[in-house]
Amino acid sequence: MKRTVQTAIMTAFVILVSTTFAYAQSVATAAGGTFPYFQLGCLIMGGLIITSLKHRYSKIYMSEAVGSFALYAVLVALFTAPVIEALKTLVS
Repeated sequence: MKRTVQTAIMTAFVILVSTTFAYAQSVATAAGGTFPYFQLGCLIMGGLIITSLKHRYSKIYMSEAVGSFALYAVLVALFTAPVIEALKTLVS
């Protein structure tokens, strides 16, 4: 029962972060850019993999799974066009 509840919590976190990423990217690209479908797909696939690992191996702590997905989401977000453009303007 504990494993099922933890998997459900992890799944809810993945869905929440993925929808937040999609909303933020749609707002950022509303000015005429293209939506990063590839990055969104990578984020969803990474979330599915981390969730399945959490479900399969019970020794993985919940905080480790959530933290690793949060760091992965930040890494994926760094390689989207709006963030790269913001970093270009920040550096120059």
